Amino acid sequence: MNGVMNSEQKPRDLRSELGYAGLIMLIMIVAAVYVFPRWADPNQNSRLNMVVAVVDDGTFQIDKYVANTVDYAKVGDHYYSDKAPGAAFVGIPVYFTLKSIIETPALSAVTDRLASSEAFASTLRTEGSGVSANKVAFAMAQVAISFFVSALPTAILCALMFLVLAGVTNAIWPRLAVVLGYGLLTPAFPYANAIYGHQLAAALLFGAFYLAATRRCELRPGRLLAIGLLFGAAFISEYPVALMIIVLGLYIWARLISSGHWLRIIWVAVGGIIFAVPWMLYNYTVFGGALNLGYSHSELWTAQHESGFMSLSVPTVTALWGITFSPFRGLFLLSPWLLLAVPGFVVWWRTRSYRAEWWAVLGCVIAMALFNGSSIMWWGGFAVGPRYILPMLPFLALPVIFSLTTWIPRMWFRALLVILFGWSFVAVWGISLAEQAFPSDAILNPLLDYALPNWLIGNIARNAGTLIGLEGVFSLAPLFAMLGVLALSLFLKARGSASVSEGTPVNQSQSLQKPVI
Repeated sequence: MNGVMNSEQKPRDLRSELGYAGLIMLIMIVAAVYVFPRWADPNQNSRLNMVVAVVDDGTFQIDKYVANTVDYAKVGDHYYSDKAPGAAFVGIPVYFTLKSIIETPALSAVTDRLASSEAFASTLRTEGSGVSANKVAFAMAQVAISFFVSALPTAILCALMFLVLAGVTNAIWPRLAVVLGYGLLTPAFPYANAIYGHQLAAALLFGAFYLAATRRCELRPGRLLAIGLLFGAAFISEYPVALMIIVLGLYIWARLISSGHWLRIIWVAVGGIIFAVPWMLYNYTVFGGALNLGYSHSELWTAQHESGFMSLSVPTVTALWGITFSPFRGLFLLSPWLLLAVPGFVVWWRTRSYRAEWWAVLGCVIAMALFNGSSIMWWGGFAVGPRYILPMLPFLALPVIFSLTTWIPRMWFRALLVILFGWSFVAVWGISLAEQAFPSDAILNPLLDYALPNWLIGNIARNAGTLIGLEGVFSLAPLFAMLGVLALSLFLKARGSASVSEGTPVNQSQSLQKPVI
């Protein structure tokens, strides 16, 4: 959104804007990395197995590690990860670098400390096999890779969102509410430190949108090539985002046609091909064909992947209800503040500004919702909320800014915000920080039947606090202390530079050519 300042708003200081972006990134990183990735997560293990196999054994075959996952493909007599390889590709250089640290005597000291820690032992299942050097090494690799695959990309995404929203308002508080609401009060939060492809793909796609929608008149070859690279990297990280790539690609092409440079779309294609070539070589090497996917060789999910087209059929009422309002996986039960996107879209349209961006954002939201609603496994297995739609959540959050800037001066709306954001905090953090695994698909009401019982007995997800001897809910005290300090810094910075009254949406009279970012 190439924002244009309202004449009544204060000029923005780029250094100040970047300062806010930096604080937002720091808040997101602290919140994400404090709680460790789930240790025995088959989805994460599938990708981690591939990383370890490539670095340690020089092969894509995960035969030695396949016992720790159910998400694998079998080709001949060998096993492979059945996931899109993008996240694993990111993890390979990380683990290669980390390996020299893991193989030092310091590892045995870490293992001994964890083995003798009562706080850490309290997070282990009684039926498990305890702590071992191999498990600690695996866990250390998982933590490091998760940072680069999900935590850092999510933090960068949030910073970019804050900058993009400057195209709507210069007011700080509404922008912070949307950005931190997305990062901390949606299902993006639990996946911001996990080796899944969702948050990586979300960050890459939003980065592409940022490049395309800012400095509107400057879609030159270099920028378009970068957009294509981001598209390609997003696709090989999470295949369903192909739908969003199509929507955003059409948006970019329409922009290029209107400016008389429609042939420049070739640069986007070139960028995508740069990532497509190694992806196809990987598929050919492992699965016997450039376009063969691991899912078609999944040994344990054959029936699901053979239903319809790769488990997709047509949207069903059951699935659409399930991913929106059901207690099982309902997005708006977890994060009801996102419902403000509905009036936000309406207000945005009525401003008659950024119409092309309006269509692009709405298209991304609808495309991923219909995809998830068409999946035979729409609930996503062990999950927090509807995880398949995670890549579109930042786009769903964007129009909320129009609701905030329109009604936030009214007391009834502020009271509503307290309720919506408060409930979102309880629901998202309650489920995300409970137990040592995400809620299973057998738990139909995760908030009441999973989160509440675990919080009552102090069964909190393994986190940094347990390493210093803190147990149960008390292990989260350092996290809230650090977030409190960062929030205070953000408050003090914002108090003197913006006010709610400055937050008015852009209007029809404003030029759409003058760039802000």
